[in-house]
Amino acid sequence: MTTSDRTGRFTPHVEHGPDLDGRIPGGDPASAWARRRDEYRLVGPLNRGKFTVAVVGTGLAGAGAAAALAELGYRVEVFTIHDAARRAHSVAAQGGINAARARAVDGDSLHRFVVDTVKGGDFRGREAEAFRLGEESVRVIDHLAAIGVPFAREYGGSLTTRSFGGVQVSRTYYTRGQTGQQVQIAGAQALQRQVGAGRARLHTRSEMLDLIVEDGRARGVVVRDLVTGAVSAHPAHAVVLATGGYGSVYFHSTLAVNSNASAAWRAHRHGALLAHPSFIQFHPTALPVSSPWQAKTILMSESLRNDGRIWVPARPGDDRDPGDIPESERDYYLERMYPAYGNLSPRDISSRAATARIRDGHGVGPLKNSVYLDFRDALGRLGRDVIASRYGNLFEMYAHATGEDPYAVPMRIAPGAHFTMGGLWSDYDLMTSLPGLFVGGEAGWGYHGANRLGANSLLSACVDGWFTLPYSVPNYLAPLLGEPLPQADSAPVREAVARVQARVDRLLSGGGDQAPATFHRRLGEILYAGCGVERSATSLTTAIEDVRSLRAEFWRDVAVTGRGEAFNQVLEQAGRVADFLELAELMCVDALDRTESCGAHFRAEHQDDGEARRDDEHWAFASAWATHARPDDRDGTGLRFTRHAEPLRFEAVPLATRSYS
Repeated sequence: MTTSDRTGRFTPHVEHGPDLDGRIPGGDPASAWARRRDEYRLVGPLNRGKFTVAVVGTGLAGAGAAAALAELGYRVEVFTIHDAARRAHSVAAQGGINAARARAVDGDSLHRFVVDTVKGGDFRGREAEAFRLGEESVRVIDHLAAIGVPFAREYGGSLTTRSFGGVQVSRTYYTRGQTGQQVQIAGAQALQRQVGAGRARLHTRSEMLDLIVEDGRARGVVVRDLVTGAVSAHPAHAVVLATGGYGSVYFHSTLAVNSNASAAWRAHRHGALLAHPSFIQFHPTALPVSSPWQAKTILMSESLRNDGRIWVPARPGDDRDPGDIPESERDYYLERMYPAYGNLSPRDISSRAATARIRDGHGVGPLKNSVYLDFRDALGRLGRDVIASRYGNLFEMYAHATGEDPYAVPMRIAPGAHFTMGGLWSDYDLMTSLPGLFVGGEAGWGYHGANRLGANSLLSACVDGWFTLPYSVPNYLAPLLGEPLPQADSAPVREAVARVQARVDRLLSGGGDQAPATFHRRLGEILYAGCGVERSATSLTTAIEDVRSLRAEFWRDVAVTGRGEAFNQVLEQAGRVADFLELAELMCVDALDRTESCGAHFRAEHQDDGEARRDDEHWAFASAWATHARPDDRDGTGLRFTRHAEPLRFEAVPLATRSYS
């Protein structure tokens, strides 16, 4: 199943499959979305109630898609692992949501938005989708304001904006430092309106553990009730996965502890390709890990970099209090290295620069694992009241988390695993390689390339949920009118339920003595070391070996107490960690396969004095992977991978070396 290189180390079994067609309309990418909408087939209002759509996830993409489809008249079954739709992880976003409305009269435009997004992603995303993102962004802001999002406003009443990393204009709309929370509340309220009207049915505390697949098409989901343990099947004419990203595979991440990849990974193992799995964004303004026992890191909004200045002591090992270090002995390294963007440099560049300073001995704090984010100058220039009006809740959160007053001393920040640019591969219509299975939000891949610009996350989720899937899902459903759903006693349904039950039984019969969380923590250590901010052939090969070994140990020695037919959080966690242990190998395989540096994928062998060196001649395509295992594979050590490629075209934004200096 593996081969060896000249060092004697094994290399993973990788095959190359045929190229993929993203079904992007030909011609001018700026008009592609308008032309595609005009081509879509329609379902008449009287026929929409004859179709059932299963939506998994109630974040911005899931809640938006479910509410919009239900409003149109489709029967919608909605599933969330949370006890309420509004608790989906979209609430964690802080700083804002981008829109190409050009209201600030600072040179912004749709074209500038597309340039920033394509360039920010280091030319590894779809140009045509960047146009869709910008075009629909205007409608998104108007829609969100209409359904109750309390965006910040100027004195005269117009919506106000601020800047985010990777841009030189002000296009980010916000609600202090809690934009995600306010947008999520509005989306969840819109969904609850449909639930109240009887057009959507919400299944809380329900985890998707498998797909129903019939004749090669997604035909529903199998879920486990997290309270009772009951396993049930829910047939549907189409399935939408909007379950978020997989950054929590690193254990210490900015994501909630219960964020996971299982729904997407289960779909992947049924044939839905996974694109760019190694493209992981490390947020430059996370809080540093302060204890080996902490369960996650904490995100501090990128918006803080509008007024905060990032620096480290110029002298390695300088452990003086920051207030005792004079200006002449401070290194404002982002302002020095990237003067055109300074502290608002893109996240991948900022994270690499911080990592390099820490690695070279300039780190600060008790563990020397962070850099300073200092508001001294802004407080002197603007005053405490203005800073509090912009970032007050973020300052309070920092004080609660650290016991330090950021009005008096600089914040300490460090890169932390955050957003996944990779996800289930889908075509321009957001349908995966498995017909009938659609994807939205961070669970997908197309917009962000190798690095996401800040505040494009909330935007892409809203564009998918409210303004793309409500067009593309009916286009798929239209020719299926009159087709019955699988019945409970049909073979596809019975087989899907049996797969779930067999997996639960296997986890419960482990008989080991190590908790699932122990394996998850160890996996995170492997990934941070081998497939983190910086990667190399050596680190990735070592990581693959270590992941495979850890996965075999997991199946030999995991301890899952309790029963399956009951509330059992250890069982939940074990299933999610088992999927992480497979996903992690594919992440490392993808990173090892892609012998270039681009965006957040920084290979140490492919750089020019610390700057990423792209290889457009050989790698200007999206990698989309299939994963296979031997039928008799019990410990998951025999995975095989097939890499497909989707060539990427750039017409409006020609390929160019990325520069922010």
